[in-house]
Amino acid sequence: MNYSLIATSTFGIEAITSKELKDLGYEDLNVENGRVTFEGDDMDIAICNTWLRTADRVLIKMAEFKAESFEELFQGTLAVDWGSLIPVDGKMHVTGKSIKSTLHSVPDCQSIVKKAVVESMKRTYNTDWFSEEGPVYKIEVAILKDIVTLTIDTTGPGLHKRGYREVAGAAPLKETLAASMALISKWKGDNLLIDPFCGSGTILIEAAMIAKNIAPGLNRSFVCETWPTMEKEVWDQVREGARASINDKDMALLGYDIDSRVIRMARENARKAGVGEYITFQVMDFNDFSTKRNKGFIITNPPYGERIGVEKDIEELYEKLGLDYRRLKNWEFYVLTSYDRFERLFGHKADKNRKLYNGRIQCYYYQYFGEK
Repeated sequence: MNYSLIATSTFGIEAITSKELKDLGYEDLNVENGRVTFEGDDMDIAICNTWLRTADRVLIKMAEFKAESFEELFQGTLAVDWGSLIPVDGKMHVTGKSIKSTLHSVPDCQSIVKKAVVESMKRTYNTDWFSEEGPVYKIEVAILKDIVTLTIDTTGPGLHKRGYREVAGAAPLKETLAASMALISKWKGDNLLIDPFCGSGTILIEAAMIAKNIAPGLNRSFVCETWPTMEKEVWDQVREGARASINDKDMALLGYDIDSRVIRMARENARKAGVGEYITFQVMDFNDFSTKRNKGFIITNPPYGERIGVEKDIEELYEKLGLDYRRLKNWEFYVLTSYDRFERLFGHKADKNRKLYNGRIQCYYYQYFGEK
């Protein structure tokens, strides 16, 4: 069966997700705020869930229509053949959101959509009662400026849940954002990569997985695997291909953090992710950081006071980072922070910067390319 698919992503990352899809061979992509829409079948659902590093979820778009009244919402939802995908015992869980729309009561919209889905299912299965004891189908009604998009989630727990990080430090960076930072830097594993504020190791682990071509979803399951329409052989084939795609590239990554507890977490996370042998984690205060290597990359998410850190200490860290940049002329620096005076403290205007969101915190990703 062919579907209209949506890969959702955090604001600012859509273009990176789009490039990932192009690299996987997908064309005719429609990039919008927070999502990329494309066409695909069951195999493509398996491929995208397994391989996308920066997307949050893969959704099936069931319908899109305008609704300014509850009746229009009901009729638009009723017109969809939900039974073509949802079995008679499927658990129909409806979530919702509404932005700048006439229908602003999300609970009411969820209730109406659920009623319409059940009515549609009654026509398909010729029954008035559904046990809903079977596989889960999470239906979302998303209304933006009166345009309703109805989707079914194929992913389950978000794609950032790779399976290697059961615990994290005080201000954990999402795996999808860490992967985006690594992809933007274009680090390929040929130079030393250091994260001097590594926390539980997410940036280094994601970078190493990219360089080794380890599919981020290889060691987890997805909700649509429980659906009767999804054949197990499809997933077996995709996972077998992903395992065969892992390369034998050797590389060196270093992670430092002042907290010995999170360094222990980082080592365990890297081991679970299959990249433990490439990353060295050490307990170290950034003020003691130095390197004699002529060339390399620093990709980091230092403290910026939103969650952890004292302002004076943070400013001193940024000044020290800038001094390191002046000394390490052939190194590339990539720094994610929400601190609005970062460039002034660092002492250099970034070659490029990009607005990204760390959770709900608006940040900028400052990129310094060094002397070429």
